[in-house]
Amino acid sequence: MVRFLILCAYPVGQFKVDYDHSEKVSALRAATGTGQERTDDASRGMKPSNSLERVLAVLEVFSEQRLEWTSEDLMAHLGYSRPTLYRYLKILKDAGLLMSSRNAGVTLGPKVVEMDYLARRSDALVLSGQPHLKALTARYACNAMILRWYGNKILCVVSETSAKNLVSSYPRGRPMPLGRGAIARSIMAYLPRARLVPLIEQNLDDLRSVGLGMTVEEVRQSMKRVRKAGYAVAFGEVTAGAVGIAAPVLDDRGAPIASICVTIAGGMVDGAGIDRIAYDVKAVATEMSSTYGQTQNP
Repeated sequence: MVRFLILCAYPVGQFKVDYDHSEKVSALRAATGTGQERTDDASRGMKPSNSLERVLAVLEVFSEQRLEWTSEDLMAHLGYSRPTLYRYLKILKDAGLLMSSRNAGVTLGPKVVEMDYLARRSDALVLSGQPHLKALTARYACNAMILRWYGNKILCVVSETSAKNLVSSYPRGRPMPLGRGAIARSIMAYLPRARLVPLIEQNLDDLRSVGLGMTVEEVRQSMKRVRKAGYAVAFGEVTAGAVGIAAPVLDDRGAPIASICVTIAGGMVDGAGIDRIAYDVKAVATEMSSTYGQTQNP
């Protein structure tokens, strides 16, 4: 997403670079790659290799835990010289991606809000999925959500609710935990072993705490059972007192790109009710998988 924001918001020619034409081409190709490629690079501890990636790295330091950064903290965290950092901050401020704060720091800027608005109007998952969410919330007193999988994160992109007192802990844009909840399992169960095992290892304590197994192999077997069922169920793992039922949306290659989830108060549903919701959620996920595949490959 941050790659897209930079490329749309500021001409590539504004970046000061000191490498030859072939390296420029490589940088532009990297800039238009998937979020997964960038996240994988970060997880392997790889440092930004060119000016564009170094600018993007400034945006990536912002998180729910750290919403504002001073120039001094950014220089210490990123290892940039003062002239380099100030040049990058000017680029990002001019583009509206950052803005100055009252505390002599910087925060995310209005361009991010504008791009979020455009994403809501253009995201095929949101556009095709919202009618399904409305149908689910008309049928059950629940929250119904679509959550996109990118990199190693799960984010809610759209939701509907008909429940009076059931509040989601994860609104649009807030990353969800990978070690807890039906949503994470509905996606992880469809990952190839090479991607799944590292995620299990990184989240093993949480996965153990919810009873999925004590070892990586035991957890992997639990994921196989989720995949066989086609959906996952979790009881109070993310939101206390809520039951989550989730099924994956798959692309045309069978890889998970999103999850459909219904959360409902535990006191309002029994085993038979969970089975009915799971059937409906799985049916929506299957239909959306077909729709998304046709959208991607007309």
